[in-house]
Amino acid sequence: MSRRIVWVTGGSRGIGLEIVRAFAQLGDKVWFNDLREDQVRETEAALTAEGYDVAGRACSVTDFAGLERLVEEIVARDGRLDVLVNNAGITRDGLMMRMTEEQWSLVIHTNLTGCFNTIRHAIKPMMKQRGGRIVNIASVVGVMGNAGQANYSAAKAGVIGLTKTMARELASRGVLVNAVAPGYIETEMTAQLTEAARGELTRQIPLGRTGQAADVAEVVKFLAGPAAGYITGQVLQVDGGMHM
Repeated sequence: MSRRIVWVTGGSRGIGLEIVRAFAQLGDKVWFNDLREDQVRETEAALTAEGYDVAGRACSVTDFAGLERLVEEIVARDGRLDVLVNNAGITRDGLMMRMTEEQWSLVIHTNLTGCFNTIRHAIKPMMKQRGGRIVNIASVVGVMGNAGQANYSAAKAGVIGLTKTMARELASRGVLVNAVAPGYIETEMTAQLTEAARGELTRQIPLGRTGQAADVAEVVKFLAGPAAGYITGQVLQVDGGMHM
C-alpha cells in the first residue's frame, strides 16, 4: 500500500514524536495518543502546519475502554489499521529495597499492560484485513537488566515475551510482530541524568556516543515496511553495541 494507516502511542514527544514524523514523511496517515491534552494538541497543530496528515487524541494506554474507542474511530474514519507502534512508557527508578508498590505497579501497568491493551484492540481490524505490523518499543535493559530499574526492566522483558508470543499467534493472519530495544537514546527522560551518570553510560557504548530518537524511528520504519516482510518475533537492538 502506498499510504498506510499508522497508530503510535506516546507520540507527542521524544522517540514517539520522531516515529510519528518518520511515518508522516512517507505520506502515511498517522494517529497518535498521549496523556496530556495540551501536548497532543500542540504536536498535532505543529505537524499539520508542516503538511502532514496526523490526528492526535488524549488517551492513556492504561485506559482499556478508551483505547477501544480510539481504534473504532480510526477504522470508522480511515477504514483500516495497518501499523501499531507501542512506544508509550514511563520510568519510576529506584533500588528494590526502597521501591514502593506504587512505583512498581505504575510502571508495569503502563509499559507492559499498556501494550496488551493496544494490541488487544488493534488486532481485530488487522486480523480481519489479514495483514498488519506491530512494533513494540522494548529496551536494552529488558535484555540485560539494570540496577535501580527492576520495574522498568521487568516490564520491558515482558514486552519482549509478549512480542514473541503475539508473533506466533498472529503469523497465520499475516500480522508481523517485532520489537525494538533502544539503548541510551537522547530524550527528555535521559536528560535528567547527571553528567557523571551520562559519562559512565557513554563509556559502556562501543560506538562511543549516545543514540538519537531518529535512530530508533528508522528501525521502526524498516520493520513496518516491505523490506521486513519475512521478519517476525524478533528484537532489534539499537544501542551502539552496548549489549552484544
